[in-house]
Order: sequence, then C-alpha cells, then structure tokens
Amino acid sequence: MSAIASAMSGHHSRCDDLFAAALAKVSQESWDDATSEFKRFHDEMELHMRGEETVLFPAFESTTGIQAGPTIVMRQEHDRMRPLLTQIEMALGARDPERVDGYTSTLLILMQQHNLKEENILYPMIDAALHDRAPELVAQLDLGRNPMRSQ
Repeated sequence: MSAIASAMSGHHSRCDDLFAAALAKVSQESWDDATSEFKRFHDEMELHMRGEETVLFPAFESTTGIQAGPTIVMRQEHDRMRPLLTQIEMALGARDPERVDGYTSTLLILMQQHNLKEENILYPMIDAALHDRAPELVAQLDLGRNPMRSQ
C-alpha cells in the first residue's frame, strides 16, 4: 500500500475504533461518556473529510485534470454524513437510544461503503497520480494530531 492510501486507511481504522467506543458507551447507557466518545469520533471524522476536501482532492484534481469524477462522489457522500453526525449528537443529548441506533446504523452503512470506494478505487488513483508528493501531502493532512480532540 502506498503512502497516501496507508495514511488514509489507517485513519479510517482510527475513526472506526472511536465510533465503536462511542457505541459501546451507548449500549451501556453511559450517556455522558457516549457523548464524549462520539465528540472525539466526530472531530476525527471532520479532520479526515476536511483533509480530503482541502488537501488530497484538490491536488488530485489539479494534477489529473479530473474534475467531475470520484472526488465529486466522495464530497457528496461527506455531505450526507455530516448531518447524520449532528443528528447523532442531538439524539445523544436527548438520551434517545432509538434515534441514536437509527442514525448510527445509517451512518455505519454509509461509512463502510464510502471507505471501501476510497480504499479500493480513489486512494490508489491518488497515490498513482501524486506519488512524488505523498510525504508532503500526508504531512499537510496532519492526521496524527487534532487540536479539537479531547484527551
């Protein structure tokens, strides 16, 4: 796996782990902890999506000239996930397990499909097009540090 794909796939795994931790707290009805864990997940997801939208996708589009391809689809999927993240936070605040379950189930399906497309199609395309800039781009993504993340 090339540098960009490796960094982004690794961050997908980190986000998945944070999501699972939040869901575990929901299943225990530990609402304050669930809310805190979900905020960490939401912050990481936003860091990830923002990095793609402001660093990777523009670099790929600029290098390849592909403006109406897979990056448009990924942005649209990000736009579908963001309201769900907010709805989950609201449902957690209301301590409503049915709404939390419904929204998190929908988000999980979207994320799984999205990540598969990125990891199997888009990231390899990005790595192929931008291999010479990979270290610079991965550094710009700054996926190892998120100042919004609560420790």
